Amino acid sequence: MEERYNRHHLIPDFGEAGQEKLKKASALIVGVGGLGSPIALYLVAAGIGRIGLIDNDIVSLTNLQRQILYRESQLDSSKVYEASKTLQQLNSECVIETYPYRLTEENARKLISRYDIVLDGCDNFETRYLIDEVTSESGIPYVYGSIGEFHGQLSVFNYGEAGSYSDLYPKEFAGEKKNLPSGVIGSVPGVVGSLQATEAIKILTGFGKPLVNELLTLDLKNMEFKKLQIG
Repeated sequence: MEERYNRHHLIPDFGEAGQEKLKKASALIVGVGGLGSPIALYLVAAGIGRIGLIDNDIVSLTNLQRQILYRESQLDSSKVYEASKTLQQLNSECVIETYPYRLTEENARKLISRYDIVLDGCDNFETRYLIDEVTSESGIPYVYGSIGEFHGQLSVFNYGEAGSYSDLYPKEFAGEKKNLPSGVIGSVPGVVGSLQATEAIKILTGFGKPLVNELLTLDLKNMEFKKLQIG
């Protein structure tokens, strides 16, 4: 254990104390696709104690351009099942729980209550508003991320003094938009998902300053990062 997390132990403000907090922590990843893949890989590699994966989808050929958890040999298999196998090989000490179905009004409260933090790897407004509602009720932090083409967004909601997702994007906003598939450069979810994992680690260990009441926007085509005050 000492050797595995050696590079964490060398960080003065993190060290062994931070590693122990991470070992005792749990996280739920909603959607194990483009964003969920790097989120899961980095949290499990970092030594989180328990992680939940919820996704009702199967691995398809179009996923492989950006969903780095999966391989050609896993096509047509359950994403959470294949993700769990890969993640367990990465870190056998992590407890990995799988839910091969969608997050719904019927299961969200019971499921989310089992975890310390929720990370958004989904691609539709309905699920985001559901995550936001339940985490707001329960005081569980919600790490939001979204992507499209060369662009991304990132923020933390329902944590401390942070506002909610619906404060930033009221539900009427979703009514004007459609949940249509959009193109994305394969590396973009890797960047945003890695940042989401970093925000989760910071929150779970009390290390650093999370994106509370701030929205980070990324334009990777022009390599421009902007931090906007919200709330």
